[in-house]
Amino acid sequence: MSRVGILTCGGDCPGLNAAIRAVTRKLIISYDYEVLGIKNGYNGLIEGDVQPLSLYSVSGVLPRGGTILGTSRKNPLQIKNGKEAILENLNRFEIDSLVVIGSKSAIETANVLSRSGVRTVCIPGTIDNDIPGTDFTIGFDTAVTIATRAIDMVHTTAESHHRIIVVELMGYDTGWIATYAGLAGGADCILIPEVKFTLDETAALLKKRHKRRKFSIVVVAEGAIPDDVKDFRALSSKTDALGNSYVGSIGEFVGVELAKRTGMETRVTTLGYLQRGGSPSVPDRILATRLGVAAADKIKNKEFSVMVGVVGDKIATTPIDKVTGQVKKVNLEMFDAASTFFG
Repeated sequence: MSRVGILTCGGDCPGLNAAIRAVTRKLIISYDYEVLGIKNGYNGLIEGDVQPLSLYSVSGVLPRGGTILGTSRKNPLQIKNGKEAILENLNRFEIDSLVVIGSKSAIETANVLSRSGVRTVCIPGTIDNDIPGTDFTIGFDTAVTIATRAIDMVHTTAESHHRIIVVELMGYDTGWIATYAGLAGGADCILIPEVKFTLDETAALLKKRHKRRKFSIVVVAEGAIPDDVKDFRALSSKTDALGNSYVGSIGEFVGVELAKRTGMETRVTTLGYLQRGGSPSVPDRILATRLGVAAADKIKNKEFSVMVGVVGDKIATTPIDKVTGQVKKVNLEMFDAASTFFG
């Protein structure tokens, strides 16, 4: 009997459990495979921390946020003998193939393991929606929904007090959440890493708007740095174990600077990890289920070293070496549509 391991790695996001459930159920019901859950990302493969997954163990997890397997941002390739330990434990537990659900960093590690002979299939799961080869990643829709609701709620207090309210959203390399939530929430200005902007230009836009409307909502992605700021001291030089940068509060910085430049009272709201939490949205549950089933089919058909995604309304397959080392940037046509409503 074939045995498949499943792990989740990188930042958590709503919908991971739906994907775990779909892979497990498809492999067991349709193909009579054994399934093992690997705990806490690649750490579980290094430490040999695995558990059997059954139809019972994935029952009821569809609406749950987070991941029942746990996750980690640790890069196993930076741990002494990490890759060797992974290969040894894959052999020890007789794991024939591996399903990796997670972020860009998780897929990059899977690509390295694939070159060493590990039979891998990847599923993109991140709220950032920054992975090529798919229109949407698991978790993105839920994060956008949460962010949009927050923007809706701050509108009333901004209008009541005639304030600028800056809403900082996640997105270090890309502004997908900021663009979608800003457009859906009626933001008066959206600041993202992909589009250059200056604080002076932003302040001028808000002052012009202030002649008509006495409040404004500014949405800023955490990685959006003003072009006229050479030394943003809130930006940390530290990185986590997977090489992801930590960033200080650009929202606070922008809020202070806009208050100086406009003379308007300004407040800042940082959503932070609220965007990762809670029950997955309907679109995320459906996406995770479709991708989980597709990944199981790839395992059965012995199509390895690939990532499954969705392009248009169809399942798409991309070699993982074509995904790694790239970042899917915001569609500027959509951003231009959003900018129609600025000011």
